Amino acid sequence: MEEERTRKKLLILYATQTGNALSVAERVGRETERRGCPVHLLSLDQYDARCLAQEGTVIFVVSTTGQGDTPDPMNGFWKDLLQKNLSRQWLEGLRYAVFGLVIPFVAKKLDRRLLDLGATPIVRRGLGDDQHPSGCEAALDPWMASLWNMLNKIDPNYLPNGPDFLIPYENFMAKPKVRILYRDIDKVDSQVSSKSDLNHMALQIERARRMSPLKFSLDRPDCILKLPIPYEGGDVLEVLPSQSSAAVDAFILRCNLDPESFITVMSMFASAEHERERLQYFVSPEGRDDLYQYNQREQRTVLEVLEDFSSVQMPLEWLVQLVPPLKRRAFSISSSPSAHLNQVHLTVNVVSWTTLFKTIRAGLCSNWLSKLDPEQRMSYAVHVNHIINNANYTCKSYY
Repeated sequence: MEEERTRKKLLILYATQTGNALSVAERVGRETERRGCPVHLLSLDQYDARCLAQEGTVIFVVSTTGQGDTPDPMNGFWKDLLQKNLSRQWLEGLRYAVFGLVIPFVAKKLDRRLLDLGATPIVRRGLGDDQHPSGCEAALDPWMASLWNMLNKIDPNYLPNGPDFLIPYENFMAKPKVRILYRDIDKVDSQVSSKSDLNHMALQIERARRMSPLKFSLDRPDCILKLPIPYEGGDVLEVLPSQSSAAVDAFILRCNLDPESFITVMSMFASAEHERERLQYFVSPEGRDDLYQYNQREQRTVLEVLEDFSSVQMPLEWLVQLVPPLKRRAFSISSSPSAHLNQVHLTVNVVSWTTLFKTIRAGLCSNWLSKLDPEQRMSYAVHVNHIINNANYTCKSYY
């Protein structure tokens, strides 16, 4: 027991713009813990790059945003790594592994910079492609297997029972990591706040007008918003949409609430044997392709998955832990700051499409924007175009 408490955790650092790299990092951490190795999962914007030389082993999971840009949480860390006073021996005691998502620019340049600073790779750089028939898991699964085998060779203390040992999911995920306190809304005292910890700024809509003629089926509104802060040509506005009240009500009703990981936990709460077996098959290596076809290709919502497996009665604590938050959507600003003072225009295609199995889907954010009423407010952030706003910017290739 004493050895287990004092064993050093494996550090996993991630950088994500929309949440995909976080999901992969969490899966790497979860599967590593199932093999008996404790982990420390941390976003790169919460990590001090000066401490990197003191780390023994670090796993990096990074995504790419825009046209090959580093995700926002990585900008400060990357700037620290590029300091000219760093020697080529600075990280000679560091062992590392990198897994990249989407366009591989960021993963490749991080890998090269770590090598330049003297670090030693544990395994070959992994690159996940979400366009693969099995999604990024097609590259992630063999990459993780190589990682655990090499970790066991480098230091058996990381995986004391070997790389093939697995704690059963029923034991590993016995309790959720969150705890919910229920309060009577009429008896809430002043110490309980309804404010969110999310740091979002509010933006007010002036009007949304249709740009495409009525004879065309394509709905393309021009959304005009009041923007009290300056912006430049080429900047991007990131918008956080809201779910429709009908979808929220349906979700609450399905979950019996008052008025890779998700599927696994669902199987633990399925009372129907055939549903439990189907869910367990989905998360097995043999069922990976079928899960991708069922979930990612059809882009099913959480509510639809729960309705397909009606015997699953998942506690609210697990739902809060596993259901992903809505992601911000990025739109190029289509107005000129000199011609539209204190305004920003977004030209939006209202998206809808039909899936392989003839299910009609509608884009959440574009449809939500098209239906906003004047004076409504939304959460936003401005993402600066570093190429246009940096006269000294030079384009580099990392292939």
